[in-house]
Amino acid sequence: MRTSKGMDRSSDHVAFLSWRDPWHPEAGGSERWLQQVAERMAAGGDRVTVVTARYGASVPREVRNGVRYVRRGGRLSVYLWAAWLLLTKQLGRVTSVVEVQNGMPFLARLFTEARVVVLVHHVHREQWPVVGPVLAKVGWLMESRVAVRVNRGLRYLAVSDVTRAELVQLGVDPQAISLAWNGTDPVPELPGLEQTRQPSLVVLGRLVPHKRVEHAVAATAALRDDFPGLTLRVVGSGWWEQELRQETKRRGVDDVVTLVGHVSETEKYRELGRAWIHLLPSLKEGWGLSIIEAAQVGVPSVAYADAGGVRDSILDGTTGLLAHDEADFIDAVRRLLADDELRRDLGHKAQLRTAEFTWEATTAAVRRALSN
Repeated sequence: MRTSKGMDRSSDHVAFLSWRDPWHPEAGGSERWLQQVAERMAAGGDRVTVVTARYGASVPREVRNGVRYVRRGGRLSVYLWAAWLLLTKQLGRVTSVVEVQNGMPFLARLFTEARVVVLVHHVHREQWPVVGPVLAKVGWLMESRVAVRVNRGLRYLAVSDVTRAELVQLGVDPQAISLAWNGTDPVPELPGLEQTRQPSLVVLGRLVPHKRVEHAVAATAALRDDFPGLTLRVVGSGWWEQELRQETKRRGVDDVVTLVGHVSETEKYRELGRAWIHLLPSLKEGWGLSIIEAAQVGVPSVAYADAGGVRDSILDGTTGLLAHDEADFIDAVRRLLADDELRRDLGHKAQLRTAEFTWEATTAAVRRALSN
């Protein structure tokens, strides 16, 4: 990397290791972070390679916006492939590695002499049970003990103060952890955008179990009689969609809940901007990018206080509300639906705060970590 002493960056080759790329069907905020940083580093003169798993119609190799993507293996075998590619130097001369530890670690330092930085969006303690008892035990052992021991002495990047604290609890040296907040994209032109006249809720994210969209459905069912015309729009796609459809029918709200599916960036902001409140009932988030995206169009969010990084992306009582259980979550939504002044004030303050978060600042934090 270019340092303050003006070192030549022409020979730098940064490899990102991540089991998903930005176009993976299950891609989310972590992959958005990866794409934004990788493309900015490439634009700044670095050679950048991203190693990820294969999926669907994906191709083994391609270059997008200056970034080379190398896809090998599947959800689990990609870790073995990444090790092999580093050991055999098939990626070329790699000078730095950014390992995205999305639960399961790559343990890249065992397979390369390049500088390794470990990026963690959040610790997966609460999420591992979803994959089954055996893999959950193995995964948690790898994340909480093996990775911490193998990576001792490496520089870590965390996307929030909450994630940093979680890593410290696992035994990572707090002095080794730097923060690299998520950035935000410019909001596209949205002529004529107005919030709905009737009360409206929106959820933005992947349709997977740990996002707990069911809690948003439950809130809609609990509040629809108190707020006539209340609707919920769920923006995003994922393999949990059919279960959510069944839940809306079971709750008797399939007439007011719409599963919108995947949309364009412009339409995403339209969906957010039309809503009164954005809900993120997720079990765990490293940051909660959708909270900031909703804030960009003046919409406050409600999330769970124990979900991790949302305690950084939401300033409770200032830019949104944090709940402690499902009943409290519903009460928080009720409070914002009923109080126009509070809702608008939180949305306005949330919008002002988004100016703090830029992808340029995120990329600069990564560059510093790779240069230390």
